[in-house]
Amino acid sequence: MSKILHRLVSVLLKRIIIVLIVLMCTGGILVLIAVKNLSLELVELQASKNAEWCLKALKEVVDVYSDDVVDRVKHKVPVSENYPTIEGAIPIPPTYSIVIGERISEQKGNFRFRVYSDYPFPSRVEDGTGGVQDKFEQDALTYLRNNPGDSFYRMENYNNRLSMRYGMPILMKASCISCHNTHPQSPKTDWRIGDVRGVMELTQPLDKFMEQNQDHINELSLKLGGLSMLSLLGIGLVIGRLRQATKELEWKVKSRTAQLTEANANLEERNGLIRQVFGRYLSNDIVTILIKDAAEKKLKLGGERRKITILTSDLRGFAAIAEQFSPEEVIKILNIYLEYMADVISEYQGTIDEFMGDGILVLFGAPVAKENDAIRAVACACAMQLKMGAVNERMKQMGLPTIEMGIGINTGDAVVGNIGSEKRTKYGIVGSQVNLAYRIESYTTGGQILISESTFKEVKSIVKIAGQKLVTVKGIEQPIWIYDVWGMDGFYNLFLPKEQEQFFPLAVEIPIQYRILEEKDVAQTIFKGSLIKLSAKGAKVKINSVENNGKPKPNTNIKLNFITPTSPKPVSDYAYAKASEKLTNKNYFYITFTSKSPEIEARLNKIYQWISR
Repeated sequence: MSKILHRLVSVLLKRIIIVLIVLMCTGGILVLIAVKNLSLELVELQASKNAEWCLKALKEVVDVYSDDVVDRVKHKVPVSENYPTIEGAIPIPPTYSIVIGERISEQKGNFRFRVYSDYPFPSRVEDGTGGVQDKFEQDALTYLRNNPGDSFYRMENYNNRLSMRYGMPILMKASCISCHNTHPQSPKTDWRIGDVRGVMELTQPLDKFMEQNQDHINELSLKLGGLSMLSLLGIGLVIGRLRQATKELEWKVKSRTAQLTEANANLEERNGLIRQVFGRYLSNDIVTILIKDAAEKKLKLGGERRKITILTSDLRGFAAIAEQFSPEEVIKILNIYLEYMADVISEYQGTIDEFMGDGILVLFGAPVAKENDAIRAVACACAMQLKMGAVNERMKQMGLPTIEMGIGINTGDAVVGNIGSEKRTKYGIVGSQVNLAYRIESYTTGGQILISESTFKEVKSIVKIAGQKLVTVKGIEQPIWIYDVWGMDGFYNLFLPKEQEQFFPLAVEIPIQYRILEEKDVAQTIFKGSLIKLSAKGAKVKINSVENNGKPKPNTNIKLNFITPTSPKPVSDYAYAKASEKLTNKNYFYITFTSKSPEIEARLNKIYQWISR
């Protein structure tokens, strides 16, 4: 519809002269119609006033005749409607009014005076002058009987001529009642004062009025036509000049538009290059904000406090992988892993703040905040863990080791914005809530998602929890609750595979030696023990001696080696594991492997397949 209107307007603008002519002609016709209607109304008003004046004058004459003449002489002179046949008689007032009206009609020629009633005397019925003769007379009697104080008139064709027919009521007076109610030929003998006896009507042809009116309209039409022609000529000259100015302006606009289009294309190309280059290092949201702030000259250092949900992920035991493989292979592993994860994070509208080796820091709520930031963060974490299956399948195809990831999530107030110096700036996040997210992530094992209590409150209506535990986190005085997520219900419907971990006893214990990791440092104290049970992902360890605190605390990371005294290589490559929270006595503890060398992984897999058959 809009396209049709646009095309119509375009065509009308191109034919502006024709449009103006049509509009002016239409306007002229409407003016003439309005003038004609107005003239007709004026003619009607003038004719009605003339008729009213004439009838009032005639009525006044009849009243004077009735009151001042007939009442004085009626006892001396005969008064009859048949006065011509009686010597010395005078007419009664109604007859007198009829006679005067007839004489006026004869003298004027174009006037017609008539008195009529729906109760005429027999003599008037016989000569055809009494009684109602057409619809106007009947309408007049009906109306005036209901409205005796008004008059009744209308314009209509009478004898093929447009005429004004005007009627006034004849009201019964006391002198009239005494005559009419006692007269032997009266058709009605119960008249009362104020009753409408009949109607005095004056019919006036309007031919001359209309001819004069038409002459005036024709004269006005000629004047309007001449004025319209002069107006069109003037408008045509103005439009011609405007068209010339428009063409000049159009040429300038086209020239300027071409320049702006070229500049805009260059700007888009530059912004596209910026997005292409920086988009590989920053998220699209951050790049967009940086470009916008730079364009508006608002790219300043500083930030704002807002509620953020922070997601951190880290590969379990990746340090060991980095030591066992060449730098090229390590980069290949990271690129495969980060490629899959970045796609998932983008799908759930997270903002990748940075890649830190094998770790990822993702923000939900910055730079753009949404109502469901925490929900999207947990759903994203579930999707990331599920995507690890595809990552490891790719790793196997390329002959690379499989990897596992842990994810920690926390929600709280933090400061986000431009951090750095005038020469080098980054969009980042700072605050204790970020540190807490990293601490929570450090408690995870491979394939696990742990969230803080603040995040849990945001998502508890749809999140599925496998368990919860109270932990003491460095930097926080009071213990905090963290929750183990295994799925999201509702719209996302994401669930991690639930594998029941089963430990099988070893017929022959496997001797090991291990060291406890404190933060990122490996303790110098070596403890000895042996594996007595084995599962797909972990083992149960028996400590040889517990006097020197050889039992690690739950969630503590350890570095261990297998000992084979009879082997050419008595101490194997090392593996990494995390102490489990499973309850045991002081001589035992459970571990979950976080990283294994290919040699150890092959050996353990072979043993596990044998004992689990």
